[in-house]
Amino acid sequence: MQNNSLHNVSAPGMESVLSTNKVLKNTYMLLSMTLIFSAVTAGISMAMGLGHGTALILSLVGFGLLFVVNKTADSSKGLIAIFAFTGVMGASIGPMLNYYLAMPNGPELVMQALGGTAVVFFGLSAYALTTRKDFSYMGGFLMVGLLVAVVAMIANIFLNIPALSLTISAAIVMIMSGLILFDTSRIINGGETNYIRATVSLYLSIYNLFIHLLHLLSALSGRD
Repeated sequence: MQNNSLHNVSAPGMESVLSTNKVLKNTYMLLSMTLIFSAVTAGISMAMGLGHGTALILSLVGFGLLFVVNKTADSSKGLIAIFAFTGVMGASIGPMLNYYLAMPNGPELVMQALGGTAVVFFGLSAYALTTRKDFSYMGGFLMVGLLVAVVAMIANIFLNIPALSLTISAAIVMIMSGLILFDTSRIINGGETNYIRATVSLYLSIYNLFIHLLHLLSALSGRD
């Protein structure tokens, strides 16, 4: 009877671990596919020579598609929505990449930003996976920090202060790094069981991390 009791207690725990691992596996698989798709659409956007006005429109379309992804995440339509979203977001950074690539040492800066983004993502993900710590306590702080950063970005559109722009980028790099820990921890500990939503969260962190790391590297090299 004791053995049966132990078996009954441990079975739900095992099912939970297997379920979480499945979510993690599906999330990383979908994340890799959406990042590749974004890179392809960014390349197409660059080849077409899209302007910054078009990039802004694409960003707004992407913002709208984000709501569609979250609404359809529990159905197969969510997969179509997430590829539409990441494709549009990839295309929206084409003009920005062309701008940086046209600079002296521009290709180096872009590759450094890509490398830095990869190191941060894989390093923090590995830390969260190996330690299995619960970083849910960071949620409130990260959301407040992100809200402050967004307000500061909107204000700096009118103020146009280079030092403030640099500070905002540095803050967003830190916030996105924290969100990678937070989101990975939620998946591992069962706080997020939908791999489409988990993918979107990690994608946005990587996307913003890359953009603002590129801005920082460019500014520090005296190119921006």
